[in-house]
Amino acid sequence: MAKISVHNLEGKKVEDIELSDSIFALPSNDDLLHQVYVAIAGNRRVAIAHTKDRSERSGSGIKPWRQKGTGNARVGERRNPVWRKGGVAFGPTKDRNFSKDVNKKMKQKAVLIALSEKIRKQELIIVSDLNIKERKTKEFAKALGSLKLTGKILVGFDEAEKDMRAYSRNIESVTNVFTRNLNVFDLLNNKTLVLSKSSIKYIEDKNQEK
Repeated sequence: MAKISVHNLEGKKVEDIELSDSIFALPSNDDLLHQVYVAIAGNRRVAIAHTKDRSERSGSGIKPWRQKGTGNARVGERRNPVWRKGGVAFGPTKDRNFSKDVNKKMKQKAVLIALSEKIRKQELIIVSDLNIKERKTKEFAKALGSLKLTGKILVGFDEAEKDMRAYSRNIESVTNVFTRNLNVFDLLNNKTLVLSKSSIKYIEDKNQEK
């Protein structure tokens, strides 16, 4: 079992704890991480770009002139894509679907691999708890400053710490999530992960081999 330091919110080391190798020391698997990341990103994506096709454009559907005898090219309606103000052919629409399916076991394993990578890169910070004395955003920001963290930070909150989550929402470059909802997308998009001892225990209990 690997040992890792535990700090308080003042940035002082308070103890060392051991982490289960079967959960926090998994080998790298970039292919799995990429597959799960792309799936989550696709499921979160919302199609905004939308062009109107001929059925959505305003204008008469009456044939502009007769088929033969005028010398003009044959035309069916004014809303056809060839004409100005006509519909767009093959343009992007809001009906596009980017969602992808990934099974539950793959997602769970990918999270553990991402956590193992955080430990290998020394980007996992464990604190004794996330309960700040004064319930203010600036107090939470001060605690993160005491830990000397830089870059984008992901903070995981255990159920017992859910009241503290509100005080990290308005801090720039900080993303907060419940520990039960940790996912590859957030883990890879943020440099440093901050978890409390109770969150570590939750992860180990949830993924303990039976």
